Amino acid sequence: MAAPTTSRKFLARLSLPERTYVVDALRAETVGGVLLLVAAIAALIWANTPLGDSYESVRDFHIGPSALGLDLSLEHWAADGLLAVFFFVAGIELKRELVAGELRDPKAAALPVIAALCGMAMPALVYTLVAATGGGSTDGWAVPTATDIAFALAVLAVIGTSLPSALRAFLLTLAVVDDLFAILIIAVFFTGDLNFAALGGAVIGLGVFWLLLRKDVRGWYVYVPLALVVWALMYNSGVHATIAGVAMGLMLRCTRRNGEEHSPGEHIEHLVRPFSAALAVPLFALLSAGVAVSGDLLGHVFTRPEPLGVVLGLVVGKSVGIFGGTWLAARFTRAELNDDLAWPDVFAVAALAGIGFTVSLLIGELAFTGNPALTDEVKAAVLTGSLIAALFAGILLKLRVRRYRALVEDEERDEDRDGIPDIYEQDSPEYHLRMAAIYEEKAAEHRRKAELAGASRDDGHGPA
Repeated sequence: MAAPTTSRKFLARLSLPERTYVVDALRAETVGGVLLLVAAIAALIWANTPLGDSYESVRDFHIGPSALGLDLSLEHWAADGLLAVFFFVAGIELKRELVAGELRDPKAAALPVIAALCGMAMPALVYTLVAATGGGSTDGWAVPTATDIAFALAVLAVIGTSLPSALRAFLLTLAVVDDLFAILIIAVFFTGDLNFAALGGAVIGLGVFWLLLRKDVRGWYVYVPLALVVWALMYNSGVHATIAGVAMGLMLRCTRRNGEEHSPGEHIEHLVRPFSAALAVPLFALLSAGVAVSGDLLGHVFTRPEPLGVVLGLVVGKSVGIFGGTWLAARFTRAELNDDLAWPDVFAVAALAGIGFTVSLLIGELAFTGNPALTDEVKAAVLTGSLIAALFAGILLKLRVRRYRALVEDEERDEDRDGIPDIYEQDSPEYHLRMAAIYEEKAAEHRRKAELAGASRDDGHGPA
């Protein structure tokens, strides 16, 4: 007799430690996303006013030691330097997901990984088909593959939608896996002529970084100078400098030892994430999103094959790819959807993942280097596609906002006020005893009020 197959719950309630981590991480991402949104709007306004020439001057201003190969424009410093910090944090997030988060269990990880892969493959396919059919360049196939978690959460903050923690965790996991494959795409497809001496120096520097971590050497004054040297060598090697950031992030230990309240990775992420979210990524947006918008440019977004492929890849490819991959993975892994949610909720999150900004802009610049006009059109397409995806996802989420609010209220209810949501204590005998005492106290208070009201009537002060 065959053993019965057991099904797993997909988008089930998170464990309390995982929920706490997700809530804290996404709160920081949301703040950073709002700043990112403000920076992007500021860049567009700056580039489309009479001060537009000054925007170009600032963006193209060069600074840095030329003897070290680092005489870069401010735009390049933002893309290669500041985004290295962003990818460093992404590396820590990925490491944590692999050792302590949703990706640590291969069976549980299969579904979000498949969803993320489909959510990257489908936009690339959509772009390639549109570009090839229209006779355009297929070099930008990777532009619509990336999801910007900060921008997506900023949209959530603006439209005021509360997502249950399981859906937020799914979106975060998608974005983390998305970042991993985006890094691989940048490393494999956008590496120029290699300088093997510089690359060898960067690898040696990374080895020293790893060895110091294994020996539990502490002190920012050791790691920060070393990280800067590794970054400079990686930049001069021809490999995109952000790879250095993610490599160092992946090396950090993200598991806790006895007596540790936080692992080194969690501690450093807590210190660096505000700098990444509040300064590095918004500055990159400020120096990259400033496109001079004109009637011709907007017309090209929907008529030229490359920008049209980007828009359709973000809006159609992302939503169809993630939803289809999730449904197929759930079907073949026998994962059952959480009873509190429905498949339209998954589709709404998939549509929200179509907001591509930071990494999409970066890949757009790398894909069309030497063609500034096409680069601007692709940037405009990224902004347009992200805006359409945000509006579409916002409408879908608004349709279910009452249900989401009810689920979030259930998650956060803490009637015994012990700091732990009641939903995580319902199977505990101690919880039932505390709740019984609370209800008995409320009943006693109600009886006392009733007795006082009765005494008042007996004294002739009540109604006749």
